[in-house]
Formats: sequence, structure tokens, C-alpha cells
Amino acid sequence: MVPVSASRSPRTVTILGSTGSIGRSTIEVIRRLPGFRIVGLAAHRDVVALERQIREVRPKFAAVCDEAAARDLKRRVGRRVEVLAGPRGVVEAAGRPEAGIVVSGMVGSAGLAPTFEAVRRGKRVALANKETLVVGGELVTREAARTGAELVPVDSEHSAIFQCLAGRGAAAVRRLVLTGSGGPFRTRRSLKGVTVRQALRHPTWSMGKKVTIDSATLMNKGLEIIEAHWLFGLAVDSIDVLIHPQSIVHSLVEFVDGSVLAQLGIPDMRLPIQVALTWPERAAVARERLDLSRTGTLTFEPPDERRFPCLAHARAAVKAGGAAPIVLNAANEVAVEAFLSGRIPFRAIPAVIGGALSTLRPRKPGSVEGILEIDREARVVAAGLTARAAA
Repeated sequence: MVPVSASRSPRTVTILGSTGSIGRSTIEVIRRLPGFRIVGLAAHRDVVALERQIREVRPKFAAVCDEAAARDLKRRVGRRVEVLAGPRGVVEAAGRPEAGIVVSGMVGSAGLAPTFEAVRRGKRVALANKETLVVGGELVTREAARTGAELVPVDSEHSAIFQCLAGRGAAAVRRLVLTGSGGPFRTRRSLKGVTVRQALRHPTWSMGKKVTIDSATLMNKGLEIIEAHWLFGLAVDSIDVLIHPQSIVHSLVEFVDGSVLAQLGIPDMRLPIQVALTWPERAAVARERLDLSRTGTLTFEPPDERRFPCLAHARAAVKAGGAAPIVLNAANEVAVEAFLSGRIPFRAIPAVIGGALSTLRPRKPGSVEGILEIDREARVVAAGLTARAAA
């Protein structure tokens, strides 16, 4: 991680996915951070929420991925803010020179192109969109090395590892341990008949629907393994997962000398967001503090990959390399959407992913456009598999 250069504006921020969970939390964090200013917002299509945010934070520009929604926003805000329209508008927002920090909080592979643009422009990227590194890890990290861009993780697990490493390289590390709550079905024996409402009832975190379903299938841990591989430069076999229902220990680093460091905190995404914005400084912002005398027993257990095969699918995909992680991510997004809309059962999600991985031919993309082409192909295949699963 290179330091922020003096030529940047490190306290000016653009938020991609501002109307989502990460975006809303980022606005709340910045509201309490002296000297920080939001200059840009970007959202998919929720112009009602975006208009409310524009009136509150008064950015210089706002981007809306859906072009019809962008026209609606222009009618709503008039000349109060510059409105950028369509996917290209979101990419432009990510690269605009007014911001030194871009918070990448968009959900899914839609975040790849704008995040890559921020990296190409050499910005600090507070990365909450794990799919960017899942589908484009090699491309994005190579570009960051070229431009001096910083990739500072926002996911609580990767933020924990980032803080424990404190600049130490992979040579000092024996293994990384990602923790996870285990989701709502950790102790449920059968996953037959799981409803959408049950799957969205996360025991410790408040997140968006897609991320919450990923937690229920343990795909979130699989995606996090791939993200950690690219962020920290360790082989997949050196990255483990432990289920930790209390969600107090956010991840651990075991060093080559046997020492283990962990980062602890209450389950609150505002802290890792704040760390990504202010690092290497730490801001003294009042919020609920961790009191270990009241947390009770902290427990850890290995994940059950037989009941939750998405974790094994992710490991297999990153080892296969090439297009496999792109196919994994695209098929997961299609299957999760199909489950949320009631078209397939919960247990069909890993089946769709496994079917897509075994169907598409392996090849290595060399550009963002190449990644998105494979992504489109994988979605067509996954859609066919979901249709069969729904029959």
C-alpha cells in the first residue's frame, strides 16, 4: 500500500453505491469526520434516496446507472448538481479529479468498471465491492501497482487483516484466517424448504439482500478468500475460514514465527469504513465500544462445506484461474436473484453455480471488456440452469 501523495485530495470522497448499505454508512461516517467532504455520489436507480442525499451532502456531481432514472433525477434537482447518466456516467464519476478517495460500494460485478477507473486514475479506493477482485483481481492489482493507487479494504474481515498486517508483506505471514458468523442456518440440519424471509434474517449484521443471502450460503466466505488472495498476495491454501457466531473477532493473521494477531470490534461497518478513509491515522469518533467483560464466550468452529458447497466452489474456481472466478460470481448473482424472486429453492443456488463452472470453457481475459464478456456468457448459462431448477 503506497501512501497518499500530496497532489491528491485525500479528504474529498466519491461514493459509488451511495444509496446502498455501505453508501449510507459512509455518509454517516463522513458526517462525523472533520475535514472530509463528499464531492460525488453514484447509484443504480433509486433517485428518491439519491435526491435526499444530494440535498444533505451537496456534492458537485451525481451519477445514475439507469438512464431513465438519471433523467428523472435531473428533473428533480435541476441545476443543483451535475447529473451523469448511464454506466459510462458512473465510470466518469469514479475517475473525476475532484475526489482523492473513491468508496466502491456498488453490489456485484457492476462495480468492476468504475472501480477500475478509480484505480487507473491512481486514487485511494476504499473497497467494499469484493466482486471487483473476484472477477478482475489480476488486472486490478497490476493496474494499482502501475498507477500507485491504494486498495484499502472495507469488508470487516479484510479490514481486520489489513490492520493486523500494518504494512507487513506476505513473506512474514504463515496464514490468514477469515472469520464468519455462519449465517442464519449454521445450526439448521436440513436446508430444505428455506424461505427468503428466513435467509434474510442474519444473526449479527445488517446488510443488503444479496450480501445477506451470500452469508446464508457461505458464498461470502468463498468470495472473501479470493479477495484476500489478491489483496494480500497469499496462496489460497494459506487462507482459512473459521465460523465465529459472535462476530467479535473479525479475522486473524498467523505470522511465520507462530504469533497470531486478531482485530476485534462490535459488528458495525462504520468502523472499517472509517479506517479505510483515514488510514494510517485513526479518528477519535464517539460510538459504541467493545466491552470484553460483557461479550461472554467467544467460540470458533470449522465451516461445514458439505452442507454449504459454495465455499468449495470458490476455492476450486480460484485454483482453476482464468475465467472460473468470473463464472462463479456471475452464476452466483443470477442464482441469488432467482432465489430472492422465488423462482428457485435455496438449495439450488450452489447447484446452479457448480453447473455453470462445469459448462463454460476456461480462458483468461486480458481487459475489463473481456471480463464483462465472460460475465455475460456465464449469466446466460446460469439463467438456463435456474430455469431447469425451477421446472
